[in-house]
Amino acid sequence: MAVLTSAVLLASQSSVFAKSFADPNKVLRYVFPVAETGFDPAAVHDLYSAHVNTSIFEPLYTYDYLASPAKLVPRTAEAMPEISADGLTYTIHLKKGIYFADDPVFKGKKRELTSYDYAYTFKRLLDPNLHSPNSWVFDGRILGMDALLKQAQTTGKFNYDQPVAGIQTPDRYTLVIRLVSPDQNFPMLLAHNPTGAVAREVIEKYRDKAGFVMGHPVGTGPYVLSKWIPGSRIILKANPNFSSFIWNFKASSPEDQKIVGAMKGKNMPQIGVIDIQVMEEGQSRWLSFVKDQTDLMALEGEITVQALDKGKLKPELAKKGIQLSRISDPSLDYYYWNMRNPVVGGLGKEKIALRRAMAMAFSAKNYANILMNGDMQKLQSPIPPSVSGYDPNYKSSIPYSVKAANLLLDRYHYKVGADGWRTLPNGQPLMIEMTISGNSARSQQQAEFFKKTLDGIKIKMTSKSMPFSEALKLEKQCKTMFKASAWIADYPDADNFMQLFYGKNINVTNNACVEIPEYDRLYEQTQKMHPGPERDALYRKMSRLLEVYMPMQVMGARYLNVLAQPRVIGFKKHPILPAEWMYIDIDMKK
Repeated sequence: MAVLTSAVLLASQSSVFAKSFADPNKVLRYVFPVAETGFDPAAVHDLYSAHVNTSIFEPLYTYDYLASPAKLVPRTAEAMPEISADGLTYTIHLKKGIYFADDPVFKGKKRELTSYDYAYTFKRLLDPNLHSPNSWVFDGRILGMDALLKQAQTTGKFNYDQPVAGIQTPDRYTLVIRLVSPDQNFPMLLAHNPTGAVAREVIEKYRDKAGFVMGHPVGTGPYVLSKWIPGSRIILKANPNFSSFIWNFKASSPEDQKIVGAMKGKNMPQIGVIDIQVMEEGQSRWLSFVKDQTDLMALEGEITVQALDKGKLKPELAKKGIQLSRISDPSLDYYYWNMRNPVVGGLGKEKIALRRAMAMAFSAKNYANILMNGDMQKLQSPIPPSVSGYDPNYKSSIPYSVKAANLLLDRYHYKVGADGWRTLPNGQPLMIEMTISGNSARSQQQAEFFKKTLDGIKIKMTSKSMPFSEALKLEKQCKTMFKASAWIADYPDADNFMQLFYGKNINVTNNACVEIPEYDRLYEQTQKMHPGPERDALYRKMSRLLEVYMPMQVMGARYLNVLAQPRVIGFKKHPILPAEWMYIDIDMKK
């Protein structure tokens, strides 16, 4: 089924709450700063769609709500995986009695989750006909999968029924996964939302021409999609088939004690409706919150200074009972050049000099202060704090020096023409086009900041604004020239950030479309290593290689601030989970 352009109703209110502990009168109002792209775990690759998918689909594992550092726990699995001594075989037992949300495709019968659903889901991520942006999760990891992929490339059809040595289902509730080589991060990959189970009959009934089901998600999670007006409104309602759980998390800090006291022993979820609106303008989001029309809101850009003073909630908001959850986000803000672009790409010395000069003219400090209102910490490498592999002693070799940047361009014959702008070494005009996602005040400020940066080294820059989903599509196709990007950890390990520049991830997560053979060799080596000093040493070498060839430049890691109205109970921003709706409650008295 094609992506809908009008509201789509998947379940009536009378049936949704028939067996649920969730109260239909408890409505959590939330806002997205950019539009979602759809709700098929194999298709979407953006944070905001992930909020919804996390609520609809269930992976085998998830994260403890309060544990710090982040801790894996079973979700649909009975326990953590049984791992063989050589680290190659994972045996996972599923809980019995987990059911998909009701859907006409099931012909009035309850549809139980089985190991076969996970086998189908995992294979689907690798189906070459789908070109899933999440194929990296399993690509090259599953024993015997390469043969099936080669067959699909020859025949044009992926055979989901063909046995694969690396994905076996001995019975309805047992899944056995065999890896090509040991992978210390593999359990965390099994907690990543794209691995959330889908039902094959749902996909085959409702898929569109691309093979995706963007507007008709059916999962086993706590919520179902009730209404969707693309780019405007999303309404989720509690799934009556969801296997409720009792809130029983332990505090990791003194601040958590209040949450534990308020939530312990409750049957979850408690909230019956999640009502999401898309508001691209920061000021509109802020007004919605202060007028009590939004219950939870992440602070971004220009609205941060209206709520916080030096990282703390302003007194007038605190007096109203507004709550702040602030964490150092395991994230990376960076900008990149398309290494396949004829103007800025390539590994030749003059191209490296161009990119390096642009990087040297960029002030991460000014960017953080001006565009992020001080709510970003500068990073020296692509690996942020709070993830395994972060090195607090690493220092980048790229200085901030506009003078040195100009001298470098002069040396490599990017001459200043009669019009005051530099040309290419061959005398042709030099123009940098920056792709900007969205048309908000903040996105325009970003374009102005980079234009001013390049003005300082006499490089002419223009910007092109487009919807978030369109910009995302173009960068996956290596069709942008210069663009800022951000990555939030799928799992708390450096591997999740270093894979952004791995050659085999072009068209998937490698937006710079960069291939550096030595970097790729080192990355593949780290895949076989335990976290620790030896692996960290390779990450340092890889970070240096990125500085040598300059496909990207690090900007920083954001602080993530989320405001909650006084009626919201038990909220704490999680560093990995996109949405915490199933773990919180609303005080109806307030």
